[in-house]
Amino acid sequence: MEITWLGHGCFRIRAKEATVVTDPVDKTSGYSLGRPTADLVTVSCDDPAHNAVGAIAGDPRVINGPGEFEIAGASVVGVTTWRGKDKTAGRNVSYVIELEDVRIGHLGGIGHVPTSDQVEEMGAIDILLVPVGGGDALDGPPAAETVNLLEPRLVIPMHFQTDTDKYKLDPVDRFLKEMGMKPGEHHAKIAVTRSTLPEETQVLVLDYKR
Repeated sequence: MEITWLGHGCFRIRAKEATVVTDPVDKTSGYSLGRPTADLVTVSCDDPAHNAVGAIAGDPRVINGPGEFEIAGASVVGVTTWRGKDKTAGRNVSYVIELEDVRIGHLGGIGHVPTSDQVEEMGAIDILLVPVGGGDALDGPPAAETVNLLEPRLVIPMHFQTDTDKYKLDPVDRFLKEMGMKPGEHHAKIAVTRSTLPEETQVLVLDYKR
C-alpha cells in the first residue's frame, strides 16, 4: 500500500482493496487537498480541520463514529477517545483500519494518552499515525508515551507545524527528541507491505503533498 500525507491529520492510503482518506482538512488550515478520490473517509471529530468531507471526490462512504465496520474491502474499528488534555474539547474517534493484512491506527485529534481499555479496543497496530504538535491534540511527551503503549512497528507523526499550517502547533522535532531521534530526511510518501514493516518501532516523517 501507499501512504501519502495531505496535511494536518489527513492521509491518503491506497491499497488493493480500497483508497481511504482520513480526516480531510479544509482550506482555512492553510493546506489545499485538491480533489482526492476515495472509497472510504474516516472523520475523527467535528472540526473543519478534520471533517471537510466535501473536499473528497467520488461518492465515498463516511465513518464518523465508533463501532466496527466492513466497507469497500476495509475492516475498520472506531474507538471513542477525547480531545484536549483534560478531555473537555469534545469527542474524538480513533480508528484502526486494516488493509492488505496491515493494521493502521489513525488517532485523529486525540488529546490524551489512551487508557488501557482503549488500547485493548484498538488491538494490535502495525502503523501508527499520531498527532504530535499539541493544541487540542497530543504534543511530544504524551505522543511518545502513546507510541510506547501501542508498540507499533512504524510511527508516522502528523498534526504538527509546517510552513503551510496556520495553527499554532509545535514542530515535529520535539516529538523526535522525546523518541530519542534527531531531525532527518522527510519522505514524500511511503510504500509498505506487511513483509517490509520493521521488526522494531521506527519513526518516519512524511512531507505533506503540495
